[in-house]
Amino acid sequence: MNMAFIGLQEAVLIGAALVALIMGPKKLPELARSFGESKKEYKKSMKEAEEVAEDVKPDVEGEVEDVKSDVEEISKDEA
Repeated sequence: MNMAFIGLQEAVLIGAALVALIMGPKKLPELARSFGESKKEYKKSMKEAEEVAEDVKPDVEGEVEDVKSDVEEISKDEA
């Protein structure tokens, strides 16, 4: 059997079944809660990172324009 034919959904289902077997049914609610909290924190962090990126974007774009004009000026001086 070739593993290349297993899709993401099948892999997740197999992983979930393995976790259920290893952790046992009593630990599953705790594990699911922990996973949910981790996902929530990840989304929050990603949103904060996007906000920071948007805040610094104008500054970075300005610096890039300054470097472009400096390079063009140097190129003209050498020509």
